Amino acid sequence: MPANIKSPLKLRVVTALVLAPLVVAAVLFLPTALFALVLAVVVGLGAWEWARLAGLPSGQKRQAYVVLVIFSLGLVWWFVLEFRAGLSSLLLLALFWWLVAATWVVRYPASSTAWSTAVWRRGVIGFLVLIPAWAALVGLHGLGEQGPWLILLLMLLIWGADSGAYFAGRRWGKEKLAPRVSPGKSWQGLWGGLLTSILVVLIFSALFPLYVEYYFYFVIICIITAIFSVLGDLVESMFKREAGVKDSGTLLPGHGGVLDRIDSLTAAAPVFALGILDVCL
Repeated sequence: MPANIKSPLKLRVVTALVLAPLVVAAVLFLPTALFALVLAVVVGLGAWEWARLAGLPSGQKRQAYVVLVIFSLGLVWWFVLEFRAGLSSLLLLALFWWLVAATWVVRYPASSTAWSTAVWRRGVIGFLVLIPAWAALVGLHGLGEQGPWLILLLMLLIWGADSGAYFAGRRWGKEKLAPRVSPGKSWQGLWGGLLTSILVVLIFSALFPLYVEYYFYFVIICIITAIFSVLGDLVESMFKREAGVKDSGTLLPGHGGVLDRIDSLTAAAPVFALGILDVCL
């Protein structure tokens, strides 16, 4: 294999090996308030990258956008996370947004007229992408002893869906899932990813301390979560394609930007949290 191909792969693996233990440690060992603060920093970095995708032309305007996003996280902390009903309403709004986004992916590029013609529309969409995901993760983390384990399961579900899709798609992928948005994804890859996610939840729930009231519904919610994780990836790909960029940023060597790493999580986390909080617990 030529060095110019092997080197980016090595860089990607090294970055993942450094980040993965830090993420797991933050999820399992930080108190919820500190976890929320660390996650707010990640969301702030994602907001900076989204401002670029939204087409904000200057550094000052992008900084202002990041400040607005962080300020909104503070409002959510004080006025939403204290009340279960408020959090559920925010997560339902996120679910509605992602269903709308799914129709945009299916209809792209014709659908781009609904959001690409004004910077403010893309800016508002960034709020819908980032803020509910933050609230979902913080809400899950605050569930007590099993909250961090639920977040760890969520991340493994996303990893399983992504890895399973990659290997199944390479082996059997023929029918394109969304060729105008992400030509590399196939329906066969999607089924392989979902199967991997099912295995993840079955193994994880047998090994770690999860206590859910309705286990069958819990598995169904995990499968739906895996599907939405694919949607999150596709939506970011759609916005990057419209913006004419390959990656959302360059902060993570071999991986691109922060949004490139959390795109699946932004869609999956609200759906997972909504199902867990309102159905399984």
